[in-house]
Amino acid sequence: MIEFIILWIIVTLAGASIIAALGEKYGTGLTIGIFVGLVVMAQILANKIVLFGSFTLPAGVIVYATSFLITDILCEFYGKRKALEAVWGGFLASILLVIAVEIAIAWPAPAWWQGQAAFEATLTLTGRIVLGSLAAYLISQNWDVLVFHRIKEKTAGKHLWLRNNASTMTSQALDTVIFISLAFYGVLPVVPLIIGQYLVKLIIAAIDTPFLYAVKWVRERRLESEGGLSRKSTGGAEEWLSG
Repeated sequence: MIEFIILWIIVTLAGASIIAALGEKYGTGLTIGIFVGLVVMAQILANKIVLFGSFTLPAGVIVYATSFLITDILCEFYGKRKALEAVWGGFLASILLVIAVEIAIAWPAPAWWQGQAAFEATLTLTGRIVLGSLAAYLISQNWDVLVFHRIKEKTAGKHLWLRNNASTMTSQALDTVIFISLAFYGVLPVVPLIIGQYLVKLIIAAIDTPFLYAVKWVRERRLESEGGLSRKSTGGAEEWLSG
């Protein structure tokens, strides 16, 4: 089971990294779109609780944790502003998802359709889960971008691994504690949920660093093919060259 989850983590991170690298060719809109897609997918998958060893956690944890790799990519190569645009895009998409789901549930179905109960059971979100999810998302994602950017400034663009791991690990801690506490306190034992979810997020944070360097390598090869590693006006790429 754990081997399967680790494989899923690697496949998810690799897919996100490839798409982020393609974003260099087709623009940041593609990368931001993937980020928003990951956030929305995580909201839906979170309705299922799964096992990780002896811990329980939402099924959306891997997809959601991967979104932090995307914000790091955006912040590193395109600047803080683009990363924050993605964060707010994901926030608005999450709100639209909640509204769309509530409308779909309330919309009368034909008498012959037997899937209403299953549909409601799968997609209905309680007020506490919605509040916890949105609050945790907004705080942790903004923290991730701001910490990543601040460390990059303090280290003059060096030590990419440091800002990647420091920003992701601290933001994931905030996200986990805020979401689990608001959504499940008094309903489920929150400590095992926090420990299990954060453990998976730490594993993802450790695994995603090579993928960030892989995206950097792709960018370097592309710049070389275009005539050298001269400074580019892409909102922070010149800092990246020494990272």
